[in-house]
Amino acid sequence: MNVLETEWWSIALPPEWWADTEEDSILISDRDAVGTIEISTLHKAEGEFHSEDVAQLAQEESAGPQVWQATLLGDFAGVSAASEEEDTALREWFVACGSLLLYVTYSCELENRGMDDAAVDALLDTLCVLDAGQVPQDA
Repeated sequence: MNVLETEWWSIALPPEWWADTEEDSILISDRDAVGTIEISTLHKAEGEFHSEDVAQLAQEESAGPQVWQATLLGDFAGVSAASEEEDTALREWFVACGSLLLYVTYSCELENRGMDDAAVDALLDTLCVLDAGQVPQDA
């Protein structure tokens, strides 16, 4: 198991998965390239994200109406939804822990919907917030 560590959080990646940085997000996929996980991080300068903030942000930022469900991803709590856009199956998560908010998507071709769901769920359940002592104070 490999561990991907950012400034704020870490995630465990099985050997058959890879990760890359693209602009303001992290891309994660398996060697079969069935689908891609994308993780974007928002860090509040002051205060924490509350469950109401996360739910409201999900409603405002998501493309189209969604049925959001409460969810946990490792150290993070928030909401998730699944939808379709043209020929793409999309899963979205808005989750937070303290002053961190993660926007996570998993997308794949519609014909591959559900194929990697168990692996994606297991991978995302390893999300951990870095200890406050490890977080850069000037960021």
